[in-house]
Amino acid sequence: MSFSELSTCTTILVGKKASYDGSTLIARNEDTGTAADPKKFIVVNPSDQPHDYKAKTSSFTITLPDHPLRYTSIPNAVDAQGIWGEAGINSENVAMSATETITTNERVLGADPLTKSGIGEEDLLTVTLPYIHSAREGVQRVGEILKTHGTYESNGIIFSDANEIWYMETAGGHHWVAQRVPDDAYVVAPNQTGIQEIDFSDADNFMFSDDLEKFTADHHLNLGDHFNFREIFGSHSQLDHHYNTPRAWYAQRYFNRAATSDQTPMSDTLPFITHADHKITIEDIKFVLSSHYQDTPYDPFALGATKETAPYRPIGINRTQELSVLQIRPNVPAERAAIQWVALAANPFNTLTPFFTNVTDTPASYRDTTADVDSHNAYWVNRLIAVLAADNFQATLSDVESYQEKTLGYGHQRVAEIDAANESLSGDALSDALTKANTETANHVMAETSILLGKVLAKAGNLVPGSFTRDNY
Repeated sequence: MSFSELSTCTTILVGKKASYDGSTLIARNEDTGTAADPKKFIVVNPSDQPHDYKAKTSSFTITLPDHPLRYTSIPNAVDAQGIWGEAGINSENVAMSATETITTNERVLGADPLTKSGIGEEDLLTVTLPYIHSAREGVQRVGEILKTHGTYESNGIIFSDANEIWYMETAGGHHWVAQRVPDDAYVVAPNQTGIQEIDFSDADNFMFSDDLEKFTADHHLNLGDHFNFREIFGSHSQLDHHYNTPRAWYAQRYFNRAATSDQTPMSDTLPFITHADHKITIEDIKFVLSSHYQDTPYDPFALGATKETAPYRPIGINRTQELSVLQIRPNVPAERAAIQWVALAANPFNTLTPFFTNVTDTPASYRDTTADVDSHNAYWVNRLIAVLAADNFQATLSDVESYQEKTLGYGHQRVAEIDAANESLSGDALSDALTKANTETANHVMAETSILLGKVLAKAGNLVPGSFTRDNY
């Protein structure tokens, strides 16, 4: 991942009673500092997992436990930049997404400075996901690493299993809190400290660093009457108002318009735990994480839009490299319960493709991403479409939306087909069958994506400056 001075990523978490089918759903856009930062989708088998881990962009090192689990990951395609595994599901159906970059205020950083040799986003998935058997265990493992090694950045880290979703936020070099997302709720996290009131007596719904209360009191950090983690540890900068809060405002407006009627894009009082007015679907998550303030005055793709009319950072941005929606489904055998829906490059122009994660390998078009542009790679073909379509938004919109509707429908169809075709299989036979089925899914979506590239290229080519036609003469 390329370094950016601006915070990145947007997260959506959906409890099992808030989702359309009872699944736990966690999703996050991975946004980086440049428009092209190629990613690949892989399976890390136990034999490929390092034992002595050393980061490439920091001095962090750690000896990892024996007997790692198999897991999926979406690392950088260029290994020299570090791993940056970002999102995956392990063989115990525990999902992890790391990280949502957040902000910590100056007084906290003065009391507990960041640690240059500590853990960071580059490392978190690789040193955590293969060693946990529940979402709660994920929080506990990262908490122990923070206690021992510290961190050089402030992050939100997400874990889920079939029953629970936990959102964990760090503060300073060694402190943290985690909250269980209620089953009937959803969360939107846009690069700001989000967790609010902490109940230190409620172990079912909160976890935290051992000395969090004492640390806060010793350094006079709490300026209020309650222990509100966001107010104590977070920030309220001008950058937040233009870069972060508008994204939460738009997402909450989409999920429950009535509840946000008195809020604005720069509101400081947007809640962390929220409830939708309908069951949340995969398509809802994709729409919100692709969004750019459609149907508001702030849409940068609207006709006549300028920096003055569209002053807020969109959710669907050109710097998105991948989106993973991590779904742990109920009412199906555990061996088929986990699906990683993957979209590569800029979300306004791509689609989600469902991949079962109980597999030993991933499709070549998603796995073998090259450093150089190659339209046979899923990442690069979507990046090319995004560059062409963004400058010709109105002309290509109908083709892009038709493609998205068609391929998302195909994705749901494939999940049902693969479930039905493999009801009698288990063990290695099932894993082999799911690996093959994923490849068939990827091949179909890649064919549709190539067709879209051709359509977008043809329209964009006719609209470039200096184009000339005899029709007007």
